[in-house]
Amino acid sequence: MQWGDGMTKQNAMLQLLSKYKVVFALLLLIIAGSFISPFFLTTNNLLNVLRQVSIVGIISVGMTFVVLTGGIDLSVGPILAFASIFVALLSGAPGFVAVIVALVVGFLVGSFNGLIVTRFSVHPFIVTLGMMSVLRGVGLTITRGSPVLGTPPGISWIGQGRLFDVFPVQALILIIVTIVAYIILKYTPLGRYTYAIGGNAEASMLSGISVKGYTTLVYGISGLLAGLAGVLMATQLNIGAATIGDSMELDAIAAVVIGGTSLKGGVGSVGGTIIGVLIIGILSNLMNLANVPGYSQNIVKGAIIVGAAVLQVVQNRK
Repeated sequence: MQWGDGMTKQNAMLQLLSKYKVVFALLLLIIAGSFISPFFLTTNNLLNVLRQVSIVGIISVGMTFVVLTGGIDLSVGPILAFASIFVALLSGAPGFVAVIVALVVGFLVGSFNGLIVTRFSVHPFIVTLGMMSVLRGVGLTITRGSPVLGTPPGISWIGQGRLFDVFPVQALILIIVTIVAYIILKYTPLGRYTYAIGGNAEASMLSGISVKGYTTLVYGISGLLAGLAGVLMATQLNIGAATIGDSMELDAIAAVVIGGTSLKGGVGSVGGTIIGVLIIGILSNLMNLANVPGYSQNIVKGAIIVGAAVLQVVQNRK
């Protein structure tokens, strides 16, 4: 009987580890960081990590919606850059106008991606890869290959401000975006339909869900949040450029995968994605504190992404 109780406790522990493996991975990383560098757990460093992950975190939240439907969005980095150009070009306009234009541009580009994916049944990888190239080319043409200096007066606090001179405004925006996204996915029809479409698009269609409409909306949300990230980037650097945000789509996909969202769709959460973002951010911070060369950092990040993807496959086979 005692043996049986022991096995039950062991199974319960294994289930707990499996369910919260990403949380445990983050905690282990934090503990390791405290030994690797005495500067890691300082308030300034942790706030700096939060500020650094905010932009990719916002993009990753949008990417979560897309991946939950079984799609992918490679255009979020160029959308960010494209939005930043509009913010800089509107430096003479009221700040709120520039912000609204950037958000609308992001939403329209994302919705166009979703429209092509759904109406013409083109794989999202191809559609968003093509859009990535188009936006980068258009951005370079508009700016003639040079950064556009300046942003509208009065909005620099979005990218550079600190609440009570301590907490980064960027991090606060990420928290708000995460909470809103969590509520949408957990408690609204859009959230339920997003999971349903990713789980079985055909069954969702037969049950009366507008699969094409909601999928298009999901890509619009991804573009909208990429546009918001563009506002943060432009106001942080005080420029708009076609090349900023390069490879950020890969970091977003990595965060989503590490956070436990299935690339097949239907399984995952925004909370998991944010933990994935923090893991990547803390890992980068630790490697910088340890003076690890940039090219070696890319090797580590790539290995983690592949490992997370393999772990998903292994778990799905059980």
